[in-house]
Amino acid sequence: MSKPARKQRLSVYLDPAVMNRLADHAARRDQSRSLIAEAAIESFLSPDAAERQEAAITKRLDQFDRRMVRLERDVGISVEMLAVFVRFWLATTPTLPEPMAQSARAKAAERYAAFVTALGRRLAKGPKLRQEIAEDVLPDEG
Repeated sequence: MSKPARKQRLSVYLDPAVMNRLADHAARRDQSRSLIAEAAIESFLSPDAAERQEAAITKRLDQFDRRMVRLERDVGISVEMLAVFVRFWLATTPTLPEPMAQSARAKAAERYAAFVTALGRRLAKGPKLRQEIAEDVLPDEG
């Protein structure tokens, strides 16, 4: 029965910044610098290293794309909701004479504070408006 081959020694010269990063990484992982360097060299020389890296990047890009699609949808909902509200508000709110306008502004401040409180509660516990709106709503034909 033969003995397993001993590891061979390799001396390398590293830039001090690279050596510091290697030492820090090894200390965080509680591993030797030699073991970390060996794993890095093996990964670099592995024929499928580029493919694994590409797969990891592709996975991250796909996640990023899904997040961007959701963000675009949410912003679209917000803009449309604001437009509908402003259109409704302008159509239903008459202008007030000045003596009534002052008391209306005071009442508006009170109502706004209640609105912000309710919004805070809604954001804290949900459900979110985007969850209540169907993904596949078709535009009106007419």
